[in-house]
Amino acid sequence: MYLLTTAALVPLVAALFMTFLRSGAARVVAFVASLVPLALAIVMVAGFDPGAGMQYTVEIPWIPALGAYYALGVDGIALAMVLLTAILTPIVILYSGTEHYRADQMREHAFLGFVLAIEGLSIFVFSSTDVLLFYLFFEATLIPMFFLIGGFGGENRRYAAIKFLLYSLGSGLLMLAAIIGVYIVGDGTFLLSDLQDADLGGTVGMWLFAGFMIAFIVKAPMVPFHTWLPDAAENTTPGGAVMMVAIMDKIGTFGMIRFAMCLFPEATEYFRNVMIWLAVISVIWGALAALAQTNLMRFVAYTSVSHFGFIVLGMFAVNETAVSAASLYMFNHGLSTAMLFLVVGYMIKRRSTADIHAFGGVQKVAPLLGGYLLIALLSAVALPGLAPFVSEFGVIAGTFNGAPWAAGIAAIAMVLAACYIMRVYKTTMTGEPGDEVIRTMPDLTHPERWVLAPLIVLLIVFGVYPGPLTNLVNPASVNTVEYLNSKGVPPVGTVYGWVVDPPDIPDPALRAELSSEGGAL
Repeated sequence: MYLLTTAALVPLVAALFMTFLRSGAARVVAFVASLVPLALAIVMVAGFDPGAGMQYTVEIPWIPALGAYYALGVDGIALAMVLLTAILTPIVILYSGTEHYRADQMREHAFLGFVLAIEGLSIFVFSSTDVLLFYLFFEATLIPMFFLIGGFGGENRRYAAIKFLLYSLGSGLLMLAAIIGVYIVGDGTFLLSDLQDADLGGTVGMWLFAGFMIAFIVKAPMVPFHTWLPDAAENTTPGGAVMMVAIMDKIGTFGMIRFAMCLFPEATEYFRNVMIWLAVISVIWGALAALAQTNLMRFVAYTSVSHFGFIVLGMFAVNETAVSAASLYMFNHGLSTAMLFLVVGYMIKRRSTADIHAFGGVQKVAPLLGGYLLIALLSAVALPGLAPFVSEFGVIAGTFNGAPWAAGIAAIAMVLAACYIMRVYKTTMTGEPGDEVIRTMPDLTHPERWVLAPLIVLLIVFGVYPGPLTNLVNPASVNTVEYLNSKGVPPVGTVYGWVVDPPDIPDPALRAELSSEGGAL
């Protein structure tokens, strides 16, 4: 009953202890604390029944006068996000032990504390089944991320941190207004299970849906509200970028399918085409922007803009194949992006710059670094045999069933992805070493290899055998699709009507019309 609470509270409590610890001791305590949610997540996955709906639930009155509850629970999609968070946090903590902190940055124990805080708050976000509780943890994640950018980033870190905060906080206030509206229209409750039975349609429902969706579109992020991400990624550490893009930004796509779509099915159907084409624009724009980047961190950020577009495209197709693939993509993208950010981080540490053109010939002096980068880039392009392939192919295949034009245009990004990974690899790794720094560049050390090894293993294992993940997320995705279908949101491209028996129609003229058309209206 309290597995989720424990998994979230342990890293939060450990984050407070980071204030009193220094260097090696802080690293050990943080790593051990991060292993507790991982162990609990594995226990929950092992005991999870994919066909039984919400599990590991807790529902305790929190503010009875407002109808607010401390309510937690996970289906397969939410549990996959909890597992992803629990996997990536220990890896980021291990990475921090190989990082060098400048004199103008905050200390390592502060970095570890903020990372643990993001882990605990994110687990609460993914498992909250009370809308008000979800919002509070949703906004709380901004605080440690603000300091990860502003306290540890590059030259423009303060600008990037403030821009991140303004975008996220401004859109979050719109969601707060929508939550208040939901509370009023939904007869004084914040519980997701109760609100799904409330009447949240009509014009009011459209505006409330927009309030939620703007917050999630900014968080995801999607074009045109994506510009904060490249600035934030460029001006934070690689470990901070992993926590931001691989974990926190998933809150946006997760919130779309868990809250926006399921609370407002009528608005989902109304705005569906807008979201599909907005997703397509994000897919193509992100890929083209990645192709044009000269900064390695901005390059990875723009690839994520493109990949988030794929996730949203699959969700709004509202068929089993596409939604299941999109849910799986959230997990796989987290692994792929974490791998890419960390490898790029090791490159930047050795060259003291993120400029792509400052490299060249690295694979001749650091072949392991070149090989790890190649694997990370191939996972970004969704190479068959690596985890993202199954999910990206599933999104395109599922979308093609009802929106072939959208799927066809989005598929162009796969070609663009091949172009941008070849450009980055060719520029940084091939050719002759250009200067003394490159010629004497050390290869990956043993600790650095151990940091990256779990990600490589998971990318290959889930690429070759995705069964454990698909078995986890597919039933929840199917349940979501069936729920939306029952609320009048058919799969994209489907026109639903009523099949009636003409003799049962009392009006003679209508009965004659239906009979002449075979009984189908």
